[in-house]
Amino acid sequence: MSTFASSALPTLPTRTVNDYLSCLQVVMVNTTLPANIGSAARAMHTMGLSRLTVVNPKNPIDDTSVSHAAGGNEVLSAAIMTPTLESAIADCQLVFAASSRSRHLPRPVVTPTQAAKIMLDFIDGQINIDKQSAIDQKNATDSQANRDSNQPNIAILFGREDRGLTNEELACADYHIQIDANPDYPVLNVASAVQVIASFIFAYAQTHVNTVDKAINIAANNDSHHDSKDINNLNTTAQPTLNLHTRQQWDEPAITQQQLQQLTGRTTELMVQRGIADADHLKSLPARLSRLGSRVQLDQKEYQLLSALLAKLLKD
Repeated sequence: MSTFASSALPTLPTRTVNDYLSCLQVVMVNTTLPANIGSAARAMHTMGLSRLTVVNPKNPIDDTSVSHAAGGNEVLSAAIMTPTLESAIADCQLVFAASSRSRHLPRPVVTPTQAAKIMLDFIDGQINIDKQSAIDQKNATDSQANRDSNQPNIAILFGREDRGLTNEELACADYHIQIDANPDYPVLNVASAVQVIASFIFAYAQTHVNTVDKAINIAANNDSHHDSKDINNLNTTAQPTLNLHTRQQWDEPAITQQQLQQLTGRTTELMVQRGIADADHLKSLPARLSRLGSRVQLDQKEYQLLSALLAKLLKD
């Protein structure tokens, strides 16, 4: 079981690279070749990732999967099989999708390193929220159980070998990851894409952990206190600047993809009921509402408020 140990700074627990990586899951959608699933498992194991979800593969995992997994057979054997993408990411608070080109209604596009930073900063923020909640509860046993059950859950989606992810699947993501490649042929084999993105995440996680540990040690030696923003500002890894609206820290946990889609569905239903939208010609309305929800970055309390409002409006 992953643990987040106490440190000199109560809001910044010491974390290992594995603590961060255990919050991430690779989701392979509608894969054709079982060998690619095995190769992806091997790539994940090489870069410290252990959670693999396979959504409705065209062919089941077989001996070729096992042979291509090599040292990653534990990842392969522990893989979760789901019938739909919705069920695979229902409890995720943050979703990334690997995409080689811009699509209809695009999400913010990030490089693998930028994606890694967003992921780890998000995990820091969520764990700090849970830690503060545990302190407020003043019950060590209950808070430990609550912390384990509320571990951040982040998904990285990878599509089919021949055509990647559909527009509808890409619309489930908060960010799209693009790998710099030859513009004449920027398409990677799906297992290779897993390897590249996972390697950037692993490298950034090492830098991130070392930076936070160094900051904590400096603070402890100087008998001073730094908040999480101070620690993040000590990160010296320079990144290209994009005009992005990145995830912020909440005072409550972020909503899941399932909750976001529920709000999208209820809002669409209300618009149809009130004559604002035509049920037979919704076009891009649900996708735009979903993207709006991702951009607003709702937390659990805000979700409850909006759910209550929509329920009342739909009833009246």
